[in-house]
Amino acid sequence: METSVERSTISRRNFINLAVGAGAASALAACGSSGPGTASGGGAGAASYWYLTGAPGETIRKNAVDRFNKANPDTKITGTAFQNDAYKTKIKTAIGAGQAPTIIWGWGGGGLKSYVEAGQVEDLTDWFGQNAAIKDKLFPSSFGPATIDGKIYAMPAETVAPIVLFYNKEVFEKNGAQPPQSWGDIMNLVTLFNSKGVAPFSLGGQSRWTNMMWMEFLFDRIGGPELFQGVFEGKANAWSAPGAKEALVELRKLIDANGFVRGFSSITADSNADQALLYRGRAAMMLHGTWTYGSMAADGGNFVKDGKLGWMNFPAVEGGKGDPSNTVGNPGQYYSISSKATAEQKETAKKFFKDTVLGPEEVKEWVDSGAVPVVNGTEATLGQSKDAEFLNFVYGIASKAKTFGQSWDQALSPTAAEALLDNIAKFFQKSIGPDEFITNMNGTIGK
Repeated sequence: METSVERSTISRRNFINLAVGAGAASALAACGSSGPGTASGGGAGAASYWYLTGAPGETIRKNAVDRFNKANPDTKITGTAFQNDAYKTKIKTAIGAGQAPTIIWGWGGGGLKSYVEAGQVEDLTDWFGQNAAIKDKLFPSSFGPATIDGKIYAMPAETVAPIVLFYNKEVFEKNGAQPPQSWGDIMNLVTLFNSKGVAPFSLGGQSRWTNMMWMEFLFDRIGGPELFQGVFEGKANAWSAPGAKEALVELRKLIDANGFVRGFSSITADSNADQALLYRGRAAMMLHGTWTYGSMAADGGNFVKDGKLGWMNFPAVEGGKGDPSNTVGNPGQYYSISSKATAEQKETAKKFFKDTVLGPEEVKEWVDSGAVPVVNGTEATLGQSKDAEFLNFVYGIASKAKTFGQSWDQALSPTAAEALLDNIAKFFQKSIGPDEFITNMNGTIGK
């Protein structure tokens, strides 16, 4: 059975695939749906729940519904699974028409914000206040993308996938290098590895979102998490906030110093070519999501098995405001409740959240799949995995982060996210500089 740590970067694409083509519309007819308010199982509280297909998540989600229905035969939940792009079309249309399922599976961030602004999802702030034990069991950092204007509109669920700095231990040892503890160390390593004929960093730059990860960390480490928070909140000229230009200037220095493998703008992440450069020793380091661990283990021969892969959180930037425990990436997935559901259906959804979601059975299923659920106190369960060392590292990063910043292209609206990715690509190709990037992005605020 394929585990989440064995999946390639297609896992990441589930989070940032912004374009929906005609094929998605035709896929809807094949998916079928019980529709909102038509869940089977009898009783006024019978509810509906839409979520994504794909192993292992689909099976784990279905199992959770089955457990709930067995314990609550009079108020069952009917689940319907959709492929990623088809789901994005279907759920947007249903919510816009006031016909959303009772339980809405989502990514939080910009999409959730649009639902909140349209009054389509339930405010769960008071419910979490009344059920402190539920909130306390979840990573505090997972609530960021669920919180809009200080109120909670979704339950953090499922798993985390932070971005981390991977490095090839063998390449480091061969060249007498140590893992970087600061931004200054990174720049010194760039000089060292270039002098040895090794690319300092692998990068699948053609995919654009891989470039974004560098910008996310530098903005956080230099300006602090409030820098991007201003962008998320739609504050005028938020991209001009203190620290933004400094972060862009530092990133430009890295690009100018040949910090990335030659030809990075033609390398795709979806092909895993960037990972191959690392495990084959052609690049010393790679900034990437934790989901790449499994594909490197599967495709890199004995690279991971023999302990040649190293990992660490992104180091601090000298003089920066950001806490070095902060991370970025995917803080979790998010379950909302439709504001158009009946009172009885809302109660069924809340009971599902309280009694079943991320219960012991589900937590074990996620861990067995090679993932880290957004639940405190799972170290012992993670320790039983063959990937225990890495999974406990991921757990530590996610659970201890003072701020877990959501990937920018998911935090923003689709329109602003596409403009962001386009401008990031231009910045890395040096066709625009820091000032032009800031001006262009300020023009997208509110779109």
